[in-house]
Amino acid sequence: MKSILSILSIFIFTLGSFAQTKVGTINNEYIINLMPEAKVVIEKSQEYGAKLDSSFSIKMKDYQDKVAKYRKEEKEMGELMKKTTLKELSALEQDIKRYQDNGTKLMQLKQNELMRPLYKKLNDAIDAVVKENGYTQIFTRNGNQFAYIDEKFDITKLVIQKLGLKEPKVKE
Repeated sequence: MKSILSILSIFIFTLGSFAQTKVGTINNEYIINLMPEAKVVIEKSQEYGAKLDSSFSIKMKDYQDKVAKYRKEEKEMGELMKKTTLKELSALEQDIKRYQDNGTKLMQLKQNELMRPLYKKLNDAIDAVVKENGYTQIFTRNGNQFAYIDEKFDITKLVIQKLGLKEPKVKE
């Protein structure tokens, strides 16, 4: 009798856990690109990139001027002066390489900083849609390789509505 009750309770528990699962998908990058704030992020990123490029151009010009000066005066320099100048040019070259590497990292950090509020807003809307519709799992469509996705489980349009965004009209 105990074994029958145990098997029956396991069966009921298993059925209950299967019934509670509701899976959906979302195209979060599509939604982010619809947000008006995304245009501001792009503009601010481009402005920041322009500032970094401007500083880099100044460093590069200084380096090129010193190289040109070295080539022009090289024949008149003594060995010690040549070695010293080449050491300075090498140090400038290394500085430029570090600046390029740091510039890429700084640019990525700035974009992440600017995008953080957009992703927060998106995540809040996703959470609201998930709770309203009883989803237990949401997968992103970007980067995942799905063989098939039933569109009725895609919450992208629900989240777009929750955010008050408008989708562009599709021209046929």
